[in-house]
Amino acid sequence: MPVQPRPAPFAADPAKSRGRRWSEPESQTRSPFERDRDRIIHSTAFRRLKGKTQVFVAHEGDHFRTRLTHSLEVAQIARSVSRRLGLNEDLAEACALAHDLGHPPFGHTGEHALDDCMKPWGGFDHNAQTLRVLTRLERRYPGFDGLNLTWETLEGTVKHNGPMLAKGVTLESLAPVWQNLNAEFDMGLTTFASAEAQVAAVADDIAYNNHDIDDALSGGIFTDAEMCDSVPLVREVYDEAARDYPNLDLGRMRGEVIRRLIGIWVNDLVVESQRRIAIYNPQSVDEVRALPQALVGFSDEMIAKAATLREFLYAKMYRHWRMNRSRSQARRIVRELFDVFLAEPDTLPPDWLHLHSKDSTKAARLICDYIAGMTDDFAIDEHRRLFNLDRTL
Repeated sequence: MPVQPRPAPFAADPAKSRGRRWSEPESQTRSPFERDRDRIIHSTAFRRLKGKTQVFVAHEGDHFRTRLTHSLEVAQIARSVSRRLGLNEDLAEACALAHDLGHPPFGHTGEHALDDCMKPWGGFDHNAQTLRVLTRLERRYPGFDGLNLTWETLEGTVKHNGPMLAKGVTLESLAPVWQNLNAEFDMGLTTFASAEAQVAAVADDIAYNNHDIDDALSGGIFTDAEMCDSVPLVREVYDEAARDYPNLDLGRMRGEVIRRLIGIWVNDLVVESQRRIAIYNPQSVDEVRALPQALVGFSDEMIAKAATLREFLYAKMYRHWRMNRSRSQARRIVRELFDVFLAEPDTLPPDWLHLHSKDSTKAARLICDYIAGMTDDFAIDEHRRLFNLDRTL
């Protein structure tokens, strides 16, 4: 049985948190990072993830991943990896659970459609929208908008993909929500995030790369044989599982293969991260932030294998004709909803209409916020209500 490592010297320490934007009394029973995690779980945006597309539109089947189940799988992997590296599991879990809160309905298709609609007013990005949810759109507390999370959890959201101001990017080129937060609560945009936040980011890769295989096989998008012919890593795991369980039925075989694949990814991540830790020997979380590369990551060999898998998934799954049809419908729904609300704001529900502004940029962003918060089914129903003249008896 693996022995849990002692806390690493560079693990985030909740007792040394940089605090919250609005001061609050500390909890008597939970650390600041535990409290962040709990606020995320209890948020409205988190509950809505149950009805938002991961790959398959949410109503296409009960067994396919949604943004909610995906986020839970990411959190599980992040906790597991954090424990093996001696990191703060609560912070890693909070970052993992929050990472997709800004996703609109219909997954990345909905995101691209909203971005097209919002081009004259600053565009749309689900990571920036996540920050809007966490700092503005959740309205549950009497003293502030948002969830008033710790600096460290917000940092993990802001630097989801590494330093924000790397490679010549300027602060002025970032979305206003990032600029505004940084002005009030300096996020250190030129550095990496904590090791815990880095773990959450790569746990996302592990989760979706493997559960997309599972969902595609269950949905009949491609066959086991097609995947084995194109992805050597998967073929090796199938062969190993077949040797160990020669008479296993197909359903259990797929489950065993996915389980082993996740284990391979996790083990590579831990071993490679330990190699980097040995090289850099960081003694504090700030030293992790200042490193020239991420402390947590995959080996070059695993990155190459992942690229082969992603090429296969793009060709056989994400561009499958059934996926193309769903994307086509989703694009029309999002664009037509945006256009009608922009042209006829009095069709917005009362609790959104009272926030409407005559300023075109603010009005467009309000409509964007409304649509981005929708579940797949709500967006479909809202489109039907606005574009189909139903006869009722």
